[in-house]
Amino acid sequence: MTAPRENRSHEFDRVPETDAEREVEGRPSRRAVLDFWEERFGVPPATFDGYTFWEKGAGKLWAFAGDVPAPAAVEALGMTFLRVRQEHWKPTTDAVQRFGRHATRNVVHLDEERARRFVAGETVEPGWDGDWGYLIVTHDLAGELEPIGVGLYLYDELRSQVPKGRRREIG
Repeated sequence: MTAPRENRSHEFDRVPETDAEREVEGRPSRRAVLDFWEERFGVPPATFDGYTFWEKGAGKLWAFAGDVPAPAAVEALGMTFLRVRQEHWKPTTDAVQRFGRHATRNVVHLDEERARRFVAGETVEPGWDGDWGYLIVTHDLAGELEPIGVGLYLYDELRSQVPKGRRREIG
């Protein structure tokens, strides 16, 4: 019997298609990732056709529009996509801004004033009566509904998850 492979923090390793193909304990499968996006946000699995998913470190998944041989010893590969290996999986701001427009569930829309406060990193009252947990936050930009980030909804508050380096004070 072969010993299970270990996760290597310095290289990207492809996420297996199914749990049965898993070689690294705790690594999610592509199927589990697609199920998460579909069940939590209503994003159809076909949205991710053409993307491969990779883990670097413990629980940091990346999405790459293409394919390379695995493992890949590079600094970055595509975009940070999803934090896993914790109780509640968390989509990244990059992933929500890229794929969030396909979401049909757990999306909260903010008006101008609350959106400004949210992107500045503040907690806002969203007027939401849906599920607790991570939500896709949207706002109207240039006449279109656009995902602006991830919020954590708990106790009638929407806590901004916009990374500190991407927060903005908007006039």
